[in-house]
Amino acid sequence: MVLIAVDRYVAICEPLQYINKITIRRVKVTVCLCWACSVSYNVVLMKVGVTQLSHNCHGECNVLVTYVVGVIDSFVTFISPVTVIIVLYGRVFVVAVSHARAMKAHPFRASQLGTINKSELKAARTLGTVIFVFLLCFCPYYFPLFAGGDNNVAFAMPFLLWLMYLNSCVNPLIYAFFYPWFRKSIKLIVTLQIMQPGSSDINILSS
Repeated sequence: MVLIAVDRYVAICEPLQYINKITIRRVKVTVCLCWACSVSYNVVLMKVGVTQLSHNCHGECNVLVTYVVGVIDSFVTFISPVTVIIVLYGRVFVVAVSHARAMKAHPFRASQLGTINKSELKAARTLGTVIFVFLLCFCPYYFPLFAGGDNNVAFAMPFLLWLMYLNSCVNPLIYAFFYPWFRKSIKLIVTLQIMQPGSSDINILSS
């Protein structure tokens, strides 16, 4: 989501430089680096931070880490990325509003002021909704850690964990709600129309 936020920031705040800055090669390299850093970080975290494995019931395995490692992990994987996203979107919002006001006051100068494509703004609003839902799903999970790791909330941890997992389920629904082409793609997949000859020529962007 940080990478997408950066993409939306460049697209809206620096539209003339977008083609030069956001290239396919850079996107591929950045995504690969993102996954490589994520895997490496989690390997190191499991190697250094794990204190013990607990089994409260048959088939369950809880990984326990030290409080300090937990705080560091929350800053690296939650607070820092969310801060970057909020800062970028704050800038995007300010620029979008200023452009809209300028074009409303001077319609004939719209091209000189840098017109923001409606699809770019819609993508920004969609990502904003995704981030809001992300915070709703993840904040409850991290709250006990910053509350001092109170054992009184230990019974709720399975629920908080599943709430965090629920975010991955909700994201496709958000995209389906905002984008007709996404809904059409899902329909083609569910109805097995993608198995028919010529399915690759279907125009999902048409109404």
